[in-house]
Amino acid sequence: MKVLLINGSANVRGCTYTALCEVEKELKNENIETEIISLGNKPIRDCMGCKVCRSNGGKCVFEDDIINEIVEKAKTADGFVFGSPIYYAHSSGRLLSAMDRMFYSNSSAFRFKPAAAVVSARRAGTTSGLEQIIKHFTINCMPVVSSNYWNMVHGNTPEEVLQDKEGLQIMRILGKNMAWLLKCIDKGKQLGIQTPNIEEKIHTNFIR
Repeated sequence: MKVLLINGSANVRGCTYTALCEVEKELKNENIETEIISLGNKPIRDCMGCKVCRSNGGKCVFEDDIINEIVEKAKTADGFVFGSPIYYAHSSGRLLSAMDRMFYSNSSAFRFKPAAAVVSARRAGTTSGLEQIIKHFTINCMPVVSSNYWNMVHGNTPEEVLQDKEGLQIMRILGKNMAWLLKCIDKGKQLGIQTPNIEEKIHTNFIR
């Protein structure tokens, strides 16, 4: 089993990375394979809704960033953790653009796989950031992994995050809960329990 941890911060080794590393430690302790992927500090394009991905096997038309690479890895991953810094009371724009394109072009790579959102902030705006990320999961039949509090850490530097003992505990419990859910799903598959058959989507138009 493998979990991809996506760092949505332009700061590759910053506070968000520190939080993800704490989750990763617990996953490794549970014998779960992990990989932290950083979106880096290069521009990430928004989804244009061009629908080219609908006719070319789910590949985004933009090939000047790592979105298609992440999607390919997502196809064989079993779970995900998406991490973001909080600046103006919302998640990183680069992370949301990346998630829009990944989920729009290849939602099947993520469907029915457990996912968690993690945010880091100096002080406030964390819960609205978590909500923005989690909405991608709940529109795509993905179990949302939680902890003993909202998945957040506080600090203005990685060193300050390491002083947030409650935040670090939240990350550790999140990692354990993710591992537990992955093992439960795996055991279910061994017993013949498969993912649900999804009805064809009904689109209601409220314009009359």
